[in-house]
Amino acid sequence: MSENVPVPREGQTELEVIGVRHGMFGSGNAANGGSGDTSGYGRLVTPIALPPASTRPYGGEWFDEVADEFEGALEEQGVSPDAAIEKTVVDRDEITFHVRREHLVQAMRTLRDDPALRFELCTGVSGVHYPGDAGRELHAVYHLRSITHNRLIRVECSAPDDDPHIPSTVAVYPTNDWHERETYDFFGIVFDGHPALTRIMMPDDWLGFPQRKDYPLGGIPVEYKGAQIPAPDQRRSYS
Repeated sequence: MSENVPVPREGQTELEVIGVRHGMFGSGNAANGGSGDTSGYGRLVTPIALPPASTRPYGGEWFDEVADEFEGALEEQGVSPDAAIEKTVVDRDEITFHVRREHLVQAMRTLRDDPALRFELCTGVSGVHYPGDAGRELHAVYHLRSITHNRLIRVECSAPDDDPHIPSTVAVYPTNDWHERETYDFFGIVFDGHPALTRIMMPDDWLGFPQRKDYPLGGIPVEYKGAQIPAPDQRRSYS
């Protein structure tokens, strides 16, 4: 199994393996105690590895320039970059700043307003759930674009399952209103300070958060033109 662990890319330290996925969707093979995988890949075993912090120089045409300006701007505001930025990751020619949640709003405002940065547009908020990432199981991912400088970066912020609170960024990027609602709806991340944090896709009385990894894969049976479609874990297994 260790042979399948991805090799660190240039400028990265050792990859952080946080678990192992059995089957295509992590449900495992029914014979091994899982709920059954009907994808045909029930015996697939895949290590779950997160990219680690990258070392300087970050490369790219402008990654170091943006990182220097971001860290310098925070320092001018009296915020230690080491306190605000958990790590900086360059992976697949993209740069991601992992920002601690207590500094998220200030960091986002800095990225938006600093003349050398000017990431005026946040194109969305995505949620990710890593049950094996102890103490930071829930991740909110923000995709920022600078129209002024024609650049793209990513900001990532994490919270533990037992304290799923992350500050809302609607005051900085108003278009995040519905994006944060959707991330709350599917992942259960509570965006503190959001003007109306309610479900946006699921019914108000829905139990659970459907895109978390611990949400039951089986779902619910569906009736279609008089025919009953069983939940995935009740269908024929090909593994």
